[in-house]
Amino acid sequence: MLPEVSRRDRRPEMAPASASASASAAPPLDARCAVCRGVDISLPHQANCSHWFCGHCIVGVWLHGSVLRPSSCPVCRRPITLLVPSQVASLLRDEPEIAPVMNRIEQYNGRFAGVPHSMIQWLLDQPFYMRRMLTELRDTCQGPPSNFKIQVALAAAIALLYLASPIDLFPEAFLGYRGLLDDILVLIIAYVYISAAYRDILVARHAA
Repeated sequence: MLPEVSRRDRRPEMAPASASASASAAPPLDARCAVCRGVDISLPHQANCSHWFCGHCIVGVWLHGSVLRPSSCPVCRRPITLLVPSQVASLLRDEPEIAPVMNRIEQYNGRFAGVPHSMIQWLLDQPFYMRRMLTELRDTCQGPPSNFKIQVALAAAIALLYLASPIDLFPEAFLGYRGLLDDILVLIIAYVYISAAYRDILVARHAA
C-alpha cells in the first residue's frame, strides 16, 4: 500500500536544488483527487485538464480500463494525455513502494502524450500549459532550459518586430481593420510555437 503524503508534508521550500523545475510545488489547498475525492492527495499528479490525481488512483483507472487508449477525467470527461508530477512525487520517485507507480505514469505519458491531438483538445489544454510555463519562467532559481527561454525570446521578438514594422502583408491603411489579420496571424503562430515547444519539454521530462 502506498504511503499517504499529507499536505503538511508538502514543503516546496525544503526541496533540493536538483528537483525538477517542471514539478509544481503542490496542489492548491482546496484540490481533491478527481478519482477518490480525497483532500490529502497521495503522490499528486496534475493532468492536462488541470485536475489533480493521486498517483495510484490514476494508474488504477488506466489499468482497469483500456490500456490502449487514454483515460478520461472523471470530472470533466476530457482525455488525459499528460500527467505531470508535483514536487513531492518527483522527490519520492525512487522509494521502493512508489517507483512502480511513477514508472507506470511515465509509461502512460510515453504512450499517449506524443500522439496527435485535435485542435479542440489543443485549445482546451492551453490554460494548463500556459500556467505552468509562466510559473517556470518566473522561477529565478530553477526554470525551463536555456534553449527554451531563447526560443520564447526569439518568437516574441520576431512577432513584436513584425507588429512594429511598417511592412504589412495586409496594410491597415488600405484595408482598415481587416488589415490586422496578418498581425493576428503572426501572434497566433508565435503562441502555437511557444506552446508546442513547452509541451515537448514536459513530454521529454515525464514520459518513459
